[in-house]
Amino acid sequence: MSSRLVYRELVYEGAVAKGYRVGLRMPDGTVVPRDLFCYAGAVVVLPVLPDGRIVLIRNYRFAVDEHLLELPAGLLAEGEEPSRAAARELAEETGYTAGALTALGSFYTGPGTTNEIMHTFLATDLRCGRQDLEEYEEITVAVHTPAEVREMVASGELHDGKTMATLALYWLREGL
Repeated sequence: MSSRLVYRELVYEGAVAKGYRVGLRMPDGTVVPRDLFCYAGAVVVLPVLPDGRIVLIRNYRFAVDEHLLELPAGLLAEGEEPSRAAARELAEETGYTAGALTALGSFYTGPGTTNEIMHTFLATDLRCGRQDLEEYEEITVAVHTPAEVREMVASGELHDGKTMATLALYWLREGL
């Protein structure tokens, strides 16, 4: 717990997150109430085929009631290594398995209210297989050229934050 937190009261314990009401001590000594949501962490995977095309998914997200174009991603199981979760999520959501997974970096998804950290991976040497979706998942695979993906980001068609951040890390790394 942060040295600036005066109190931390569990108000919600769900399947993937815990919600707390906390008191945050400000520099002038006052205590302000805040909300804090804690997650075990997550991964996002950028699958790139040998010809450079990018494997995206179209995924129904109930919180925004929209089918989003995004990269495969998912939550870490308790104690799970991020690279293992990345391989698992890639196979489950796309059917592809990666011969190589390379860490691209990590970022906080919304540090104003959550401690969730997302680990990003580049997946290459891909082998096609079958999806293994969870019963609640509505996911279709969509393969696009890098130029098409850039245009979808620029036009706002692709507006998922974790996907845009991961693409930016990859494009910066590759000098693209």
